Amino acid sequence: MLRAGATLFVVDDDVSVRRSLTRLLRSAGWDVEEFATANAFLERAPSAGPGCVLLDIQMPGMNGLELQARMPEAGLFLPVVFLTGKGDIPMSVHAMKHGAVDFLVKPVEETVLFEAIDQAIKRQASEATIRHHRDSVMARLARISEREREVLEQVLQGRLNKQIAFDLGIVEKTVKAHRGRIMEKMEAGTVAELVHLCDAVGIQFPKRVD
Repeated sequence: MLRAGATLFVVDDDVSVRRSLTRLLRSAGWDVEEFATANAFLERAPSAGPGCVLLDIQMPGMNGLELQARMPEAGLFLPVVFLTGKGDIPMSVHAMKHGAVDFLVKPVEETVLFEAIDQAIKRQASEATIRHHRDSVMARLARISEREREVLEQVLQGRLNKQIAFDLGIVEKTVKAHRGRIMEKMEAGTVAELVHLCDAVGIQFPKRVD
């Protein structure tokens, strides 16, 4: 269980629910912050550490589903576990389609709640790794010049150096030089690795048949 250093954010307009949840979760080893409204939670500085949001559905003002949609815009990349007494199947389907880890109905068994929280924190760690890798690849792509980008696009299409040279109106020796700089800037040892890096950020070009 990933509890050390993890913070749980309880967002529920029912003060008795917030207090009981806070006591339970703190006794289990988590740090807990509680909020009575969705707006109060959004006003909090984004959290970069491990944790998740325990979120009610029906609240005054912005409801739980609306808050779930707003979180990424606010820089809050935290997994969500819905915990509500007024949910229904359409709500649960909507929540899960938009990335919720679980949709639990009050009252919920302690073991079920704890399992959902642990799963959420594990998912957050996995997604953070993916985001970090993507950001790293994008930073490498930013080093590439416009001409190198043109060469890269053709390399990803499986084009040979002589074909690239013909298409771009340059000599083959220059293409080789561009390819070398691309591999260096992208920190790729092979073309296969280069393709994998570009795939990771959604840059793909279908192979051409001449």
